[in-house]
Amino acid sequence: FTKKIRDLNKGLTIYYTDSHDSFSMEYHGMGTRSWSSLLTLKAFISLLSINAQKEKSVFFPVLAIEEPEAHLHPNAQKKLFGQIDAIAGQKIISTHSPYIAATAKLDQIRNFYKDATVTCGKVETDSLTGEEIRKINRQVINTRGEIFFSKLIVFFEGETEEQALPIFAQKHFNKTPVEMGLDFVGVGGHGSYLPFLRFAEALNIPWIIFTDAENTPGKNVKGSVQQQFSNCGSPKNETDCIVFIDNGNDFEKQLISDDFGDEIKKAIASSDVYTNEKHREAKEQDRLAEIESYDDDKLYEIISSGNKTQYGPAIAEQIVKSGKDLPAKVIDLFGKISDILKIEEAEA
Repeated sequence: FTKKIRDLNKGLTIYYTDSHDSFSMEYHGMGTRSWSSLLTLKAFISLLSINAQKEKSVFFPVLAIEEPEAHLHPNAQKKLFGQIDAIAGQKIISTHSPYIAATAKLDQIRNFYKDATVTCGKVETDSLTGEEIRKINRQVINTRGEIFFSKLIVFFEGETEEQALPIFAQKHFNKTPVEMGLDFVGVGGHGSYLPFLRFAEALNIPWIIFTDAENTPGKNVKGSVQQQFSNCGSPKNETDCIVFIDNGNDFEKQLISDDFGDEIKKAIASSDVYTNEKHREAKEQDRLAEIESYDDDKLYEIISSGNKTQYGPAIAEQIVKSGKDLPAKVIDLFGKISDILKIEEAEA
C-alpha cells in the first residue's frame, strides 16, 4: 500500500464516466484527484474493517487529514465531509473551510486560538438545550461560518452598521478588517445576540457588542443586551466588551446627533439615480435644494427606512471624505479593538 495518498493511482488507471463519456483521473484537476485518493483510502479502510470483523479481531483506525477541501468547490467540500465522517474509526480533520466546519456537528468541532498562548475551544453541548443548540447552528454557523477563523468579532444589530463600520475601520486603522482578522457581524435584532455570544465564548474568540440603547415602552434594547450578556457565561466585565450608543439612540440617530447632517445630505444626493445626463441637468439642482432643506427628523426618516443598505456605505464614505473625526462611539469601539488585538491606531 502506497505511503502517499497522492500516489494511489500510480500503476493503475481510474476512469470517471457518465452515461456517454469516460475521462481518466490523471487529466482531472488537483481537487478531483485528491478527492479520488481519499475515497480510495476510504474503500481500503472499509475492506480492512470487514476482514477484521470476519477474523473477530480489534480494528480501530485513527485517520488524520490536513485540509481535504483544497481545490474543491463549496458543495463538494460539504459532500466530502460526509464521506470522511462515514469512515470507520477516529477522524481528525484540520481545515480552514467554513463549509466543512458548518457541516460538522457542533460537538465535533475544536478550534485553536493563538494570542499570548494557544487555547483549544469547544462548545459544551451537554449544558445546552436542544433549542439553544439549534439556534447556534441556524443563526451562527449556517450563515456565518467565516467567524470560526476570526481574531475578533464585533456584533451589532443593524444593517447600517454592517455597511459603515468596515469603512470606518479601514480609515481608522489604515488596514482592511480582513488584514486584522476582524469580522463585523449583524445578528439580526437586539434579541438575537445570545447564540453568537455562546459560540464566541466557547471557542475563546474575543468579541465586542456595538449596540443601540433605545429604552421606549415595549423596547428596552439596553436591558435586553445586558440580560443576554449575563446569560452567556462570560467572565468579562460589561464595560470591556459592550459599547452602548447614547441612551435613546440607534446608530442612524446617533450620526445625526453627532452633527453629521451635511454628510448625510450628501450621501442621500449621491444615491439618487438619473436616467441620463439630460435628466440629471433638469432635476439635480432642485433635488439638491430639496435635500438641503431637510431637518433632522426628515433625515432620520430617510436613512432609517428600508434603504438602509443603500445609505450606510454612502454616509460612511462622506464622513471619511469630510476630514472630520469619526463618531465618538465608533472611536470608543476601535479603542477596545486596539486593546484586544494589540494594534496601533492610525488616527489620534
